[in-house]
Amino acid sequence: MSGMVRCDIESGVAWVRIDNPPRFNAMSRSMWRDLRQVFESLSQQASLVAVVVEGEGGHFCAGGDISEYPSFRFEQAQLRSFHEDEVWGGLQAVLECDIPVIAAIRGNCMGAGVEIASACDVRLATEGAKFGAPIARLGFPMAPREAQLVGRAVGDLTAREMLLCAAVLTATEMKERGFLNRVVPEDDLGHDVERLLKGMSQLSPLAARRNKQTLRALAAGAPMEALLARAYDYASHPEHREGVAAFMEKRPPVFR
Repeated sequence: MSGMVRCDIESGVAWVRIDNPPRFNAMSRSMWRDLRQVFESLSQQASLVAVVVEGEGGHFCAGGDISEYPSFRFEQAQLRSFHEDEVWGGLQAVLECDIPVIAAIRGNCMGAGVEIASACDVRLATEGAKFGAPIARLGFPMAPREAQLVGRAVGDLTAREMLLCAAVLTATEMKERGFLNRVVPEDDLGHDVERLLKGMSQLSPLAARRNKQTLRALAAGAPMEALLARAYDYASHPEHREGVAAFMEKRPPVFR
């Protein structure tokens, strides 16, 4: 067993770090379980402004920990359990977290790294970051749920290029294709994340969570009638009252 996904909370921000530097932060089976546990725990913390996901050292995540693969990948039931329970369990926990999640990407963002980044809400990367999912070189396809997640995030043509051609794309190319919000010089990533967090700290946590819930439900094809049934039950919520009152009184709102 190698590596871990660890979490530190500072000033209302959860910093989730993919920590397996000897393998460029490749995800081991235990790390997928860590990811799920971390995000399920964070989802219970209403006071958080945001979650930042980053890799320890110079890389975000180079994919899966291939050294473990011979122990389980060649038996169908074990392979299914790995993807459906461990990998998708971790990714789904990120997707279902109502707190805004920011991916801060350096270096390699391959395979599992692209999947984790795809589950985040906002994606920033350095100019030197590289993206791809060249798993066809290892003789296997991307699992269906994971392919659906990545396809929605990177776009169908880019997903096909990554999976069918083993393409490795630059951060600039990924921004042009709509996957990244911003590309910055290597030394500026931390500053850009902090600027983003500062702005988000002034926003309504209620609004952020409701927006995430709505977007998630729409992506899942939820009927509009189901969304409308509770769409306006925030009417008397203190944050709603505070936001409108602050605007009328020409002062910054205080949501926390």
